[in-house]
Amino acid sequence: MRLRSLALAPAALIGFLMTSDTLQADEGMWLFSKPPLAQLKKYNFTPTDKWLEHVRLSSVRFNSGGSGSFVSPDGLVMTNHHVGAGDLDKVSTPEKNYLRDGFHAKTHAEEIKCKGLELNVLIAITDVTEQVEQAVPAGTAPAEAFKKRTAKIAELEKGAAVPDKNIRADVVTLYAGGQYHLYTFKQYTDIRIVFAPEKQAAFYGGDPDNFEYPRYDLDVCFFRVYENDKPIKCEHYLKWSAAGAKSDELVFVSGHPGRTNRANTVDELKYLRDTGYPYLLNRLNRLEVMLQAWGGRSEQNAQRAEEELFSIQNSRKARIGGLAGLMDPKLMGRKEAEEKRLREFIKLSSDPNIAKVEAAFDAVSKAEKVRTELIKEMTVLENAGGFNSASFGIARTLLRASEELPKPNAERLREFADARLQSLKFQLFSDEPIFEDLETLKLADGLQFLAVTLGPDAELVKKVLNGKSPRERAYELISGTKVRDPEVRKSIFAQIEAAAKGGKAADLAALKDPMIELARLVDGPSRELRKRFENEVDEPKRQAHAALAKAKFKMDGDNVYPDATFTLRLAFGTVKGYKEDGKDVPPFTTFDGLYKRAAEQHNKGPFELPQRWAAKKGNLELATPYNFVCTADIIGGNSGSPVINQNAEVVGLIFDGNIQSLVLDFIFDQETARAVSVDSRGIVEALRKVYDANDLADELTGKKG
Repeated sequence: MRLRSLALAPAALIGFLMTSDTLQADEGMWLFSKPPLAQLKKYNFTPTDKWLEHVRLSSVRFNSGGSGSFVSPDGLVMTNHHVGAGDLDKVSTPEKNYLRDGFHAKTHAEEIKCKGLELNVLIAITDVTEQVEQAVPAGTAPAEAFKKRTAKIAELEKGAAVPDKNIRADVVTLYAGGQYHLYTFKQYTDIRIVFAPEKQAAFYGGDPDNFEYPRYDLDVCFFRVYENDKPIKCEHYLKWSAAGAKSDELVFVSGHPGRTNRANTVDELKYLRDTGYPYLLNRLNRLEVMLQAWGGRSEQNAQRAEEELFSIQNSRKARIGGLAGLMDPKLMGRKEAEEKRLREFIKLSSDPNIAKVEAAFDAVSKAEKVRTELIKEMTVLENAGGFNSASFGIARTLLRASEELPKPNAERLREFADARLQSLKFQLFSDEPIFEDLETLKLADGLQFLAVTLGPDAELVKKVLNGKSPRERAYELISGTKVRDPEVRKSIFAQIEAAAKGGKAADLAALKDPMIELARLVDGPSRELRKRFENEVDEPKRQAHAALAKAKFKMDGDNVYPDATFTLRLAFGTVKGYKEDGKDVPPFTTFDGLYKRAAEQHNKGPFELPQRWAAKKGNLELATPYNFVCTADIIGGNSGSPVINQNAEVVGLIFDGNIQSLVLDFIFDQETARAVSVDSRGIVEALRKVYDANDLADELTGKKG
């Protein structure tokens, strides 16, 4: 279940990949503006512009970190249960645990409004590479280059955004600076929950089966999009396939892969192998133990920690798999061979501009050394690992807003640019629950992590703890702050905006809020670290990768796809099993396999059948396909992506990859790596015969008037 993960560093650079001559059969996370037409010729299928537009406008991005799609003309959106889990958790109460027990609204009136959920639909793509490159003359020093580029991007985004019409604009860096595209999105913020199964059905097999196959999961969740208090009418939505997927059939995945590192230089991969991933895994293990211990103390604790614990466990297992890939000499050998080929081309090139690119490898290597030096301080300060709590995040947002909004748009931190303010305020003002006891626990652990990282005798640590233990200080801060109250946040932000109009920073010190003052205490060092990271890591790598991208284009042409950027991509592949340990793994599982799996495991623990599934076994056609695998190229962020056939009909829903797919962060391997989906036939069979949700099944299949 590949959704959320903890970032290794902010503003991660995204690169370019292999050329069409070296691409494997079904490789690629392709731009909708540059689809894989040549690669699809072997399947005798050419998607038309109309087909691509229809699929693009039917696809949805969740701001919580996943993908989805419109699947009815009445604004019905399909995604994974684990993509919607946080939203189910936010609307749950001690009396009604929708994450654990599921939910079904039989009428629009019963649909539950989400807290802080925003969906985006990509409505236009514009190439703005020339405008961005012209803003940064050749030879500009990194710090100045960063400022000029950031200013130009802010200008382009502000010019394209239309807040009154809920139009958002983001400039997306592709090929690590080889290209820049302006993406404009339609934003939706009135999202309501329609259906979710119980977690035990959605995540059947639990952590033992996560990233494994065969699987038996109903990892599906349905939402509905509203505007003006009414469900929207969709011109573009994906129709349902009654036939489902077939073995060896060509299928497509339209979704938002989060991040890949396939264009990384060997030095960058070695940083991840030797420093980045081991450090992150230590932190994930620490957080997992903390939440498991606290959650085990009471049912209420378990409910409050459940979704965050799942996210951490999921990230931990994914990073273990990724680290295993980085330690595979075959994988590293392939990456070294790719880099050697490019280096030799540059060395032998008669083009003086290409010959200069050799220095780019050294620039990346130098930047990675700085990254290694900064990782611990960046993690605890700018990435706020030392202040792990929603309360601190809110306080710092308010503090920085007071300092950033009086500045000209082009000079602000990017998250406070005019084009992003609407989304920032929507999230900031959300009334989702924030629990004081869990906040105290997390902050106490964060403060201890801060002291261990920087040293308990460090002057900043002493000032932060203020003569108290981490636990005592955490309680003092959490119990004393008022920033968890949405109305307080709205009031403070109104003061900030009013002062900003006069060109002044609001006087938040007068509030005497301890969490805001903590944010102020550490903000100077945090900003300095961020600035250094931007100038000594991000910007040199951006310039280096842009030069390397141009050299690769010169060597092989530009018919390539960029690394993932959590923007909409089109992948393709075939429904196909694989061999594991010499045994054939068939592409499909069935409901019959689910019941056999439960019996094999004595119906215990993560393999226990939900009560209604045990009771309604006799209702089901047990031969119905339940989950299946295909060769489509996916990664975290693709969770909730629709799997469609050549007619743009839904045949499945991506929810995971197998354990062999975890190397896809770094390199594509079609031999055994597979994307795992819920079959469209299994979804409808379960809705009708287990959940008595014929109304929803009829809407999906077009039978509802």
